[in-house]
Amino acid sequence: MRLFNALAFLPLLVLLTASPVCAGVTFGPSGPEGEPLRRQEWRVPSPDTDIAARALLFRPAGAGPFRLAVIAHASTQNVLRRAQMPQPEYRALAGFLVARGFAVLVPERLGHGATGGRYAEDQGGCDEADYARAGRATAEEISLALDYLRKQDFIRMDAAVVIGHSAGGWGALALANGDPKEISAIIAFAPGRGGHANDEPNKICAPHTLLGAATEFGKAAHIPVTSLVAANDSYFAPTFSKTLADAFRSGGGKDDFRTLPAVGSEGHWMIETEAGVKAAGSELARALNLLAPGATKKR
Repeated sequence: MRLFNALAFLPLLVLLTASPVCAGVTFGPSGPEGEPLRRQEWRVPSPDTDIAARALLFRPAGAGPFRLAVIAHASTQNVLRRAQMPQPEYRALAGFLVARGFAVLVPERLGHGATGGRYAEDQGGCDEADYARAGRATAEEISLALDYLRKQDFIRMDAAVVIGHSAGGWGALALANGDPKEISAIIAFAPGRGGHANDEPNKICAPHTLLGAATEFGKAAHIPVTSLVAANDSYFAPTFSKTLADAFRSGGGKDDFRTLPAVGSEGHWMIETEAGVKAAGSELARALNLLAPGATKKR
């Protein structure tokens, strides 16, 4: 019976993970602006030249140019859950940022949802997880989307911010080796990979490997990081998250680690909710305020 069930799911998995069929890849807006926050569907570059990654763009009123914030979403090693993921929006967080003058891009990475394609950031098995490679793959996808938006007339070329969540936050740590004139700061909510190993709370796949990769990322880091984790995060608990930030700092990176109040029944998802953004608001504002000095207008 188990074999039959697995075979029954096979056509669905093939359909959900296959590369989209298209005559040509087109980037840019793919629909009209709407509500809220001038919400608009976009297509942005991905590491697969045959696939345009789906994205949502939010922005303030007016022509800009606006500072850019890119939000990097969470992920999962489970292929079926990943393929069924809805388009990430982080609407409450986007609203917080738009109110402070940012245009906000939320790109969907390869191997997720409607974008589909190969899962480029696969970490591998639990015992032999390659967290450094996975983080760099995520960073590449964030960077491609960010670089494309920076070329738009309504976006400033400088002082962008990257906000990552979970696996997206881990990729943001890997991106800290970028140019601080282009990316002024990184804010990582519960960054990491391998949490809830075998679907067990407070269990992490190969935690020492994750710490080692954080140290490696820190050695190349030029962009300051603020790491934020909720007190009731069962994927990367505050104690472990602080150790991860310490590992990043031991390599030479800058990471201002803060623990946030418990939110809901599972703090790992706090930044996807209005209550979570409200709880994180003062720390977000503090981190964003550090970005303004010395910023210049679009060249």
